[in-house]
Amino acid sequence: MDSYSCIIIEDEPLALERTKSFVDKIPFLHLCGTFENALDGLAYLKANKVDLLFLDINMDELSGIELLESSKIESQVIITTAYQEYAIKGYELNVTDYLLKPFTFDRFLKAVNKAQENSIQPLPTTQQDFIFVKTENRLVKIDLSDILFIEGMRDYRRIHTVSKRIMTLQNFSELEQTIPSHLVCRVHKSYMVGINKIESIERMRITISNQIIPISETYKELFFKMINNKI
Repeated sequence: MDSYSCIIIEDEPLALERTKSFVDKIPFLHLCGTFENALDGLAYLKANKVDLLFLDINMDELSGIELLESSKIESQVIITTAYQEYAIKGYELNVTDYLLKPFTFDRFLKAVNKAQENSIQPLPTTQQDFIFVKTENRLVKIDLSDILFIEGMRDYRRIHTVSKRIMTLQNFSELEQTIPSHLVCRVHKSYMVGINKIESIERMRITISNQIIPISETYKELFFKMINNKI
């Protein structure tokens, strides 16, 4: 098995030593470094390619969550923390696994194997046909084929589907990264539309389920290129 590089970002000495001892037990893991704060770890990640990052959450200056939110991390990430309440946030940030301290070696090994499998296996060629959206303190599953349109409302986005409406604080940029544009496309600073739910287009206006949605100059070219590809 090829060597699998990793680093540990952890500010608690005992927790750091425990994680290091677990890493040492796994033959294919190669520990490249340990860091007591997120800023030093981030500097290393920017200068070096690392397969796997073990990341604590509660640290001074920059927390583990803040590091993931503010920086593009190419490595697989396994969160190690004593705080269960960050689990949903970790899911939203696409971490590989979430280890709750004190974790056993068996649980640690399971997380490492999951990270290594993610690195080896190619992404599936078929698109995922649903997303999870955070609303209040819940994650709500939405089938992409059910989306009529998404409407911007100040700090919120309202997702209109064939059966319900969901309010979320996720911004349009986050939604665009999650949803394939050939299914739900941005047409205006305040709107995304379900391509297959469009009933008509007339004079830069889209009709979906009795709702009139404007097409702005900014998104016009890409939108019509998307539509023409489907004709």
